[in-house]
Amino acid sequence: MAEQIAIAKANSEVAQRGTLVKLIIFSLSLGIAPLSAYYASLKYIWNGNATWAALTAVLTANFVLVAYIITSIYEDGNPGGASPQESKKER
Repeated sequence: MAEQIAIAKANSEVAQRGTLVKLIIFSLSLGIAPLSAYYASLKYIWNGNATWAALTAVLTANFVLVAYIITSIYEDGNPGGASPQESKKER
């Protein structure tokens, strides 16, 4: 019984570490990606037009946020919150 508890605790710690790493990566991405997109698009794509460069940065930030939300939803491996319960056919 004690072995099962130790294994469950170890699995929980690994899952928490993975979640923390994912949060750190997305936090850094949320800071770096929009700034990089702004300055790169300002110089190379929009030729000095700050309005379009800012729009590019906003879209990049939204992309990072949506990617974080999607990966958080699918983290459990059970998207949509549907649990495998008995279906109508099995009743």
